[in-house]
Amino acid sequence: MRVTHLPTGIEVKCQDQKSQLQNKIKALEVLRSRLLDRMVAEQEAARARERRAMVGTGDRSAKIRTYNFPQSRVTDHRIGLTAHNLQGVLDGDLGEIIKALRLQRQEERIEGEK
Repeated sequence: MRVTHLPTGIEVKCQDQKSQLQNKIKALEVLRSRLLDRMVAEQEAARARERRAMVGTGDRSAKIRTYNFPQSRVTDHRIGLTAHNLQGVLDGDLGEIIKALRLQRQEERIEGEK
């Protein structure tokens, strides 16, 4: 008995049993398991691609923020903000950074609407 799944082209041959019906049932079970394996592999590959896209390279160019302790400076590289209040930022005073990030986001939305 030979069964072919037309959308994928997967072909299964089975001659284990004496009965053609039993061979067909066995071939369909094997085909079902191969299709399931293929689907799981495709999902894992897609998940791996997404994960690789999310993870940065760790290069210096991928930095978000730099904390310079000798000069008491914080630099946010995404928006180009430099604040000379490192201790305040470490203590939780993030108002200046948050304000600048919100302003940047608003500007991006305005540009996106054009």
